[in-house]
Formats: sequence, C-alpha cells, structure tokens
Amino acid sequence: MATEAKRPKVDEGSELSPLENFLRWCSRVGLVLSNKVYVSKEGTVAEYGMLAKDNIEEGEVLFTIPRSALLHQGTTKVSALLEKEKSSLESSSGWVPLLLTLLYEHTSSESHWKPYLSLWTDFKTLDHPMFWSNEERSRLLRGTGIPEAVDTDLANIRREYTDVVLPFIIQHPDFWNPNTHTLDLYTQLVAFVMAYSFQEPQEEDDDEDEDEEEEKAPNPPMMVPMADMLNHVSNHNANLEFTPDSLKMVCVRPIHKGEEVFNTYGQMANWQLLHMYGFTEPYPSNINDTADIPITNLYKVVRQGIQSDLDRQLVEEQWEMLCQMMPEKGAFVFGKQGCLTDSELHTALKVLCMSKEEFSDFKENEGWEEDDEEEEKISLGFSNEGLPGLKASWKGLIHEAARITLRSYEDGDEGEKIRDGDQALIEDKAALAGLSRRQQNALQVKFGQRTILHRLMELTKP
Repeated sequence: MATEAKRPKVDEGSELSPLENFLRWCSRVGLVLSNKVYVSKEGTVAEYGMLAKDNIEEGEVLFTIPRSALLHQGTTKVSALLEKEKSSLESSSGWVPLLLTLLYEHTSSESHWKPYLSLWTDFKTLDHPMFWSNEERSRLLRGTGIPEAVDTDLANIRREYTDVVLPFIIQHPDFWNPNTHTLDLYTQLVAFVMAYSFQEPQEEDDDEDEDEEEEKAPNPPMMVPMADMLNHVSNHNANLEFTPDSLKMVCVRPIHKGEEVFNTYGQMANWQLLHMYGFTEPYPSNINDTADIPITNLYKVVRQGIQSDLDRQLVEEQWEMLCQMMPEKGAFVFGKQGCLTDSELHTALKVLCMSKEEFSDFKENEGWEEDDEEEEKISLGFSNEGLPGLKASWKGLIHEAARITLRSYEDGDEGEKIRDGDQALIEDKAALAGLSRRQQNALQVKFGQRTILHRLMELTKP
C-alpha cells in the first residue's frame, strides 16, 4: 500500500499513530490503495480525508476493499450468537445487530478491528446535535426541524436500548457488560453508524412484476473501512461501487493533484447533513439544500381566511380528508429550483381551495388520479419558473405559509434584516471563523433555509 512519505506521529504508549496503525491493518486485510492517493488529517475539510498526490482520470479505482474487511454482524466474533438470537434483536431501526457488534468490538482489547475503531477514541467528537444541550439546540437550531428530529432520535435510542439491547446484554455476560456497554456508549455508537456506515443498494428483480412486488426491507448498515475516511460534498468526484467480492471507490470525474477526494452520502440538505453527520456544506455550495413548509402551516393560512361557520365546517372537512391522504406531520419540501414534493402540494392546494360543490364531487369520486402528462405539468408549475403563473389563490396560500414558516426561526418582522446580517457574516471569513463550530453549522443551515423561503415568497407575491 502506497501512502504519503511522512514520519509517523508518536502516540503515548505506542510507536505508531492511530492512522499509521490503521493503514498497516488495511494492508494486512487485503485492502488495495492506489498509489495516486493518500489519507491525511492535513489539507482536508474535516478530520481525516483522502488527497490526490497525482492527477486521476475518470474511471480509475482509488481503492478496493475485500468483503472480508467489512465490519458487520456477519463478520464479528459474536456473529454466530447474533444470528442465533436475531429474532429477539428486531427493532424499528434495524440497527441493533450492528450496534451490538460495535459495542463488543470497540471494547475488546483483542478485537481484529481495533486498529480501525481506534481512529475514533471519542465518538462525541462527531458533534451531532444529539450531543448538544437542549438549550443549544433550541437557541441555535429553532425552526430548522433538527431539534424535533433529535428529540425523536433520543427517545427511540433510549427505548431500543432499554427494551431490546439491555436485556440481551444481561443474558450474555461473556461478551457484554451493562456497566461498560451503557446507554451513553450506545448513543455514541448510533451517531457513529449514522455518520460512517453504508448500506448496500437493493438488487432489482427483473423477473418480478413491479405491481406485485412487495416492499423489501432495506439492507442492514455496515462499516466500510477506508471508504468512511472520505468526506462528502454534493459535487463529489468519487463513488462507492459494490461487487460480489469487494467494494471499490471509483473516480467519477478528473481529480487534480493536491485536490481532496470526495464521496457522496446522497442528495442531502444541510439540515440533514448536520442532523445525521454533524457538519454542513458552506453556502452556497450545497446544490441539494432544502427548506420545509409544514403542511399544518398551510392549514393555518386557510383558517385565517374563514368568514362563516359554513366556511369553517368546509375547511375542517377538507383538512380531515387531507390528513387521511398524507401525514399530518408531513411537510412540503422546497429546493433551490422549486418544490420537490409538487404532487403533494398540488393535492393540498386543490383540496383546500375547492368550493363546497367541488369538494362534494371530489368525495363522491374518491379523489382523482393524475396521468403522466398532468403530472409533468404539475412538476413544471411548481418549479421556480412556474410558481409566478399559478392561480392567485394558490400563490397566496404558499406565500403566507412561507411567511409563517419564516417566523418559526424567531425572527418576527426583523427576518429580512437578520437574513441580510447572516449573509454579511457568511461572506466575512474572519468573522465567520470567530464563531464556534456549532454556531457556524447552525448559521449555514438557517441561512440556506431562509434564503429558499424568501425566494419562494418573491415568486408567489400577489
């Protein structure tokens, strides 16, 4: 394995640094690294990363990982026990077997995976919002949707550990100890899986009728050494490919000498990146950034315009039907080019703007079905180009729902001034560097969302 020629850093009690130990382990387990790249903590956007030490052409393989080097419930020392007891390890997340694997391997002094797991001595350095205080989340991330998502995560983690993991640990004291494998460590490992695991794509069965195909459970997550060293940007230059015998990181566009090699975690908005991975992309580089308008905000706008008891009854019936058609806690998602959930938004606007007669017909016909041509028109109509041409009543609802959503950031009538101030701060590199890491990430999330919502309001002005 070729790596950058550097004198290894000396750690207390060890001749080699954790990174050098990991690289030697990679060589032992058959991981093949191209001589055109090297792993480093210097010159990367965050923590560890991979850099090019020569020009790399599209299609070149940067490294190959044999499947035997992947860490999951099938490769751990306790795999037989996890397989035998798998029925008792079922949970809504589907992560319990991998997390039990990590609990065991992370704390075992003889673990085959020690050189890999030793790269993360404290998983809290990931700095997910789940490790922030309630006060910090509320103050810095109000309105973004992240505090609510974190509250749900923490409740689910606590329930999963208490109901599934802890009883299993107690039953198998030869491998786990409740005093060592605590809820706190379990929570840290959940963040580790969120940030670093991979899921193999589902194989499509061409022989199976799509209409009759049952929804398949997603493949369980797994840890992929070396692949998880690469940082993410939306405009990435490498991609992980799965083969029967190995996983390969392949260059998808030319990379110049000295550039960082970036993988992609998918089309992730900044709020999703911060929630799941603990970082954001600096504005305006995240082409996948989004802002949500809760469906309840559309309902609030409609209720504001009620003139009579009959109108109120009609609105309540329309809202009840919408709640049956889509989740009440759902949201309409807007990206930089328009609405990404255009069909759902079209349905909501159409129902909420119906007259009493139209709504009666709608109920009798049990809704409607759009053909492909109509769906294409809907998509165009809710793009940035199409939004100004919508019906005045529809634009009014979107406009006011966006306004209510902006108020959830606690800006009130000062929202525009605050957004302008945030933009000045983002553009002032010295001032931005003076903020804490958490403040910077929160700023990137909120400014990106506000910008999309303000743009939406401009496009839907009466």
